[in-house]
Amino acid sequence: MAVLALWPLAAQEKVDLPAVHRIKQEALESSKVMEHMFYLTDVHGPRLTNSPGYRAAADWTVKRLQEYGLTNVRLEKWGPFGRGWSYSKFAAHMIEPGYSSLIGFPLAWTPGTNGVLTGEPVLAVIRTEADFQRFKGKLKDKIVLIDQPRETPMQMAAAGRRYSERELEDLEVAPEPGRRPLFGGPPQGPGPGGPAAGPGGPAAGPGGPAAGPGGPPAGGPRSPNEARRLTARRNQFLKEEGVLAVLSPGFRGDGGTIFAAAGGSREVKDPDPPPMAAITPEHYNRIVRLLEKKIPVRLELEIQAQFHADNLDSFNIVGEIPGGRKKDELVMLGAHFDSWHGGTGATDNAAGSATMIEAVRILKALDFKLDRTVRIALWGGEEQGLLGSRAYVKEHFADPEKMVPTSEHSRLAGYFNYDNGTGKIRGIYLQGNDMMRPIFEAWLAPFKDMGATHISIRNTGGTDHLSFDAVGLPGFQFIQDPAEYGSRTHHSNMDVYDHIQPGDLMQASAITASFVYHTAAREDMLPRKPLPKPRPRAPEAPKEASTGQ
Repeated sequence: MAVLALWPLAAQEKVDLPAVHRIKQEALESSKVMEHMFYLTDVHGPRLTNSPGYRAAADWTVKRLQEYGLTNVRLEKWGPFGRGWSYSKFAAHMIEPGYSSLIGFPLAWTPGTNGVLTGEPVLAVIRTEADFQRFKGKLKDKIVLIDQPRETPMQMAAAGRRYSERELEDLEVAPEPGRRPLFGGPPQGPGPGGPAAGPGGPAAGPGGPAAGPGGPPAGGPRSPNEARRLTARRNQFLKEEGVLAVLSPGFRGDGGTIFAAAGGSREVKDPDPPPMAAITPEHYNRIVRLLEKKIPVRLELEIQAQFHADNLDSFNIVGEIPGGRKKDELVMLGAHFDSWHGGTGATDNAAGSATMIEAVRILKALDFKLDRTVRIALWGGEEQGLLGSRAYVKEHFADPEKMVPTSEHSRLAGYFNYDNGTGKIRGIYLQGNDMMRPIFEAWLAPFKDMGATHISIRNTGGTDHLSFDAVGLPGFQFIQDPAEYGSRTHHSNMDVYDHIQPGDLMQASAITASFVYHTAAREDMLPRKPLPKPRPRAPEAPKEASTGQ
C-alpha cells in the first residue's frame, strides 16, 4: 500500500521527454567537454587558488562562457584567501652511492632552493614535542627525510573500478536509526572519499585532509588543531636549525604516483619553512635503507618556486542564462575550479568544471526558453575548506552562524554539484531531503539505460554542495563511479588529462543539463528541508602558523 501511495507522486512529476532527447543528442553527438578539459588541464593546469594558472584558466573560462552566450559573466571576488604559489622547475637526483633520478614535486607554499643544492640526507622523524630536543643541533645543512619509510605492498586489485550493483543497492539503504543523524548533522555515505566534515565545516575530501609532508604521523597529535600546531612548530624548528630541504614520501601512493599537497602557509605573515618536496616512496625508501646500512648518500635538488602576494583576495567564476517569466528565481550548478599542483587538476576537478561548462553550453545551443535564470558558479579555495562556495553562500543567501536569510535565499530553486572525479553519474544523494525522492526518480528515469538509476537518502561530504545545505538550501551532489579517483588521481601527480573518461563526462553533462532544465521549468520550487538553527563558530585556539591545508 505504501508503494502504491507513492506511485502517483512520481507519476505527477513532469518530464519533458522531447527536451531530454535533444539534450542527449547534443551531449553525446556534439560534445565539447573534452575540449574544455584540454584547456583547463594541458594548457592552464594546475590551478592552485590565486596562482597564475588559476587566473589564466579563469580568464579562458570567462571568454568561453561569453562565447556561448551567457550573460553577466564575471569573476566575483571573495577573501582574503592569502598569497598564491606556483613552481616552474623541479629536479631531484641521488648522486652517491650511484646516480638515480628521483620522481617528485615540491609542496605548495614552500620556497625554492635558490639554485642547485647538494647535501647529505638524514632521517629525522618529528612526531612529538620531545623530538625537537632530540634532533636539536643535528640537522644543519642536511636534507631531512621527515617521515618513516612507507610499505608498498603489491597491488592485487585494479586501480580503477565501477560501482557494482550490490554497492549501489547498499547506498540506497538508509543508515541504521539511532546510530547517525539522518536529516541533519555530519554527512554520511561511502562516497568515493568517504565521509567528510559536516555542513559549513572544512572539507576533508576523498582520502582525508590534504597533508603536508606526510602530516603528523600515526602516534602523534590527534586533533586538527594539534596537527596544525605541530606542523607549524616543526617548520619553524627546521628553518631555525639550518636545514637545506625536506623530503617526504607523500601521504600515500606507489609505482611513481605521489599524493601530496601543502607544506607551508598561504598567510603572508607566517614564516616560510625550508624547501619541501615529496618523492615517490620507492625512491624515498631506498635512501632510508642506504642510511640504515651506514652507506654515504648524497642528493642534489633544485626547485624554482614563487609566492604571489600582489592580490590576497580570490574569486569565483559566475555566469548566467537569463530566465523568462520567473527570471528572479535561480537554478545553480557548479564545481570547484581550483586544484592541487602535482598534476594538472584533471579529475579534481577540471572534470566537474568542464561538465558544468558543457551543461550550460548544451542549454544555450538548444536555445531553450527557461523560466528561471540558470547560474553557473565555479568555486575557488575548495581544497582549503570550501572557501569560495562558503563565502558566496554567506554573501548571497545566509551566514550559517546567524541563519538570517537574505531575500535571495527564497529565490534559489536548487544547486547541483559535480566533484568526485571522472566517474559517470550513477544517481544522486538526497542529503536527507526525502521530499526530493519522487522528483529525482522521474528525472533519472530517461537515463536508466545510461546507468543512472540510484537515489540515496544519505548525506555525502567533502565538496561545495555542503555550503548550500548548511543554510537550508537544496544542494545536491551526484553519485559517481569511483574510477581511479581514490587509488590514483586524487591530489596526485597522475591527476592529468589521460585519466579522464570522455564517455563518463558526456553522460554527466547530459544528466546535469537535464536536471537544470527541469528545475528551471518546474512550476514549483524544489522542496526544502526546514531551516537549520544558527551554528556559532566555536572559540578558536590561539592562532598558529597555518600549513595551508
